[in-house]
Amino acid sequence: MKLKNVLVTVSDMERSKKFYRELFGLNVILDQEGNAILTEGLVLQDIKIWENCIEKSVVKYNHAAGLYFEEADMDAFMEKLSHYSEPIRYVNQLPIRGQKVVRLYDPDGNLIEVAAPVLLQ
Repeated sequence: MKLKNVLVTVSDMERSKKFYRELFGLNVILDQEGNAILTEGLVLQDIKIWENCIEKSVVKYNHAAGLYFEEADMDAFMEKLSHYSEPIRYVNQLPIRGQKVVRLYDPDGNLIEVAAPVLLQ
């Protein structure tokens, strides 16, 4: 068995594609009927499709799961966040226990963690 993708729900597909492209460098591979597959295996799905499928409402900002990215130049990434066209909602900012880590939400309340790679000795 192989994990192929990770899916997050979004309320505004174009806004979310822009967010992930401009801040994380993810590009759309396939865009079809309320679903967009991005590079690195992230799938954006229209929230209405997901709610119809599971017959439940999505709970935003639930902190039950998160996307994890590593970034070698955390200072440049933080600068990019500060200049993004929409306000960023943060959970916390650098540093965390000596490691440079930032936790934030995407426009739909999906949790994202970005950290500097840990060098194993």
